[in-house]
Amino acid sequence: MNMSWALVIWLSIGAYAFKMLGFVVVGSRKLPDVLSRCLMLIPAALLAALVFNSSFTSGQSYALDERAIGLGVAIIAAWRKLPLIVVVILGAATTAFLRAL
Repeated sequence: MNMSWALVIWLSIGAYAFKMLGFVVVGSRKLPDVLSRCLMLIPAALLAALVFNSSFTSGQSYALDERAIGLGVAIIAAWRKLPLIVVVILGAATTAFLRAL
């Protein structure tokens, strides 16, 4: 096993141990309501940040290209309450069409 795989394994063990630390520290205690509400919002905020990063950046700089337009079409489709598969297909098809032009 070379050095990079050993590093990956040790980092994986460390990440797992860090996650388990939360279970050990908190245990079966009830979290305060304010903290519970904040923790419920973290996945949505993280997903929004990842979508923004992948839609409006290219390398180290900001870019406004066909990905942003495809995201806009997907947002409008989601706002119109279309099924999720339709939203994804519309966003991907718009991006692919504009890249093909």
